[in-house]
Amino acid sequence: MYISRIPLNTARYEGRRLVASPYRLHGAVEKSFAPGVPRSDESGRILWRLDTANDGKELWLYVVSPVQPDFSHIIEQAGWANGGEQQTKDYERLLSRIALGQHWRFRLRANTVRAALTDRFKYEIHQDPAIAAAREKGGRGHLKGDATAGYQLKWLKKRSATNGFALLPSPDVPSEPACLVSQRRTERFRKYGDPHPVTLTTCQFDGMLEVTDVDLFEHVLRFGIGRGRGFGCGLMTIAPIR
Repeated sequence: MYISRIPLNTARYEGRRLVASPYRLHGAVEKSFAPGVPRSDESGRILWRLDTANDGKELWLYVVSPVQPDFSHIIEQAGWANGGEQQTKDYERLLSRIALGQHWRFRLRANTVRAALTDRFKYEIHQDPAIAAAREKGGRGHLKGDATAGYQLKWLKKRSATNGFALLPSPDVPSEPACLVSQRRTERFRKYGDPHPVTLTTCQFDGMLEVTDVDLFEHVLRFGIGRGRGFGCGLMTIAPIR
């Protein structure tokens, strides 16, 4: 596995276009790997995320991949003339250090959706027969995105136990997790040739965690968490707590 980061230059037209569209950026990341190269294998899958730094003045593209990428086309169209500080490192060196009980800082952009049996307005006002039938059968129903910070934090806490980590308590308010929810937004776009829009309800989590199961946690770092992993969601990165 490899982990890479590339600075993006939004002063360039193509840089602005990529940043504005998860679909375009997905395509650019995919083209960083030769045709026929598997996008996922037993070691992991391609994941990516956009990060800001230096009070929003810098924009970085992070990519995790099972094979080494070639970002020359992204740098040429949306990067810096001198290549900036593009880096690609062996991700296995970090993954091999994961141990039970360790504490790490983490960052995650996630698509926080939940299964919903009905949209309340449709069910109670319009009495949609299909939705009513789903409720009668106890089906999962369609997926809904929730954009409140409280729900999104609950979304992460619920998934932590089954993914090998636990959120550490806040040093200031021990009853609350040490996790900040920010950059909450809803994005809609269409894939080429598909009339149905894709909707992502996303947020960024920054916090501290404890490893409770090495295998499950390593799987999250290799394969991501949640939905929308092809469109900039699900990549969790970690760093030592200093």
